[in-house]
Amino acid sequence: MAEQKIALVTGASRSVGKGIACALGSDGWTVYVTGRGPVGDGGPLDQTAATVTERGGHGIAVQCDHRDDKQIHELFTRISDEQEGRLDLLVNNVWASPKGFAGFTDPFWKRPVDDWDSLIGVGLRAHYVASVEAAQLMVPQGSGMMVNISSFGTRGYLHSVLYGMSKAGLDKMAADMAVDLRDTGVTALSLWPGLVKNEAMLARGLDNFQGFPLANAETPEFIGRVVVALAGDPNLNERSGSTLITAEAALDYGVVDIEGNQPDSHRNLFGGGPLFGG
Repeated sequence: MAEQKIALVTGASRSVGKGIACALGSDGWTVYVTGRGPVGDGGPLDQTAATVTERGGHGIAVQCDHRDDKQIHELFTRISDEQEGRLDLLVNNVWASPKGFAGFTDPFWKRPVDDWDSLIGVGLRAHYVASVEAAQLMVPQGSGMMVNISSFGTRGYLHSVLYGMSKAGLDKMAADMAVDLRDTGVTALSLWPGLVKNEAMLARGLDNFQGFPLANAETPEFIGRVVVALAGDPNLNERSGSTLITAEAALDYGVVDIEGNQPDSHRNLFGGGPLFGG
């Protein structure tokens, strides 16, 4: 029997984080899932963990405010203690919107400067802190994968100035971490999902989002299936430092969405061109 692998998915109460955690559950992983919400009251984070377990994995919900370095450190200490120092996968997905999500319609000079604290403080810095902690477990074991959930907002304007800055930072972070991680067996990647039809969009009955049709949009679990395929690639370390587009990586690995469809890459819609690592 294969040894069960250990993952941490941050920001997994809903949407992309939940989809990734559930796909890992279907592949038999032990998955720690985090969020700011309480644990033990049957809320969204507990529900994600329960679904991971129902799928055949082992879901463990941990309340963590990723704005607090101490809480992040305590999270990784717990994982190390419970899993004998082992961690095979970190998915950096936690994110916090600025005050008033509709504020994304305003130009940067009309927005409060403390938007930085959410979009950069959580959307970039917290990922760096988690990666530092993860590397301290993965490098000694000689294996592991760290994945940043980034965005086409790196390539073209999307949402706001700070949103794009944070996503571009994630891609550069993975590229440069790969240099430091060379010959350690640990892989660092950044991943661009396409348009994701999440719970909020479905609840609103939308058929398009900002002009993009939802008919062939990605489900959160599609992104998770791509992460599972990447984690299972014996030659994955050759791609370390790369930024990958989920729809294109799915073609590489023969991954389809939950209804058997193949979501489209938005590369050309955002100007085309190469990404880090290719």
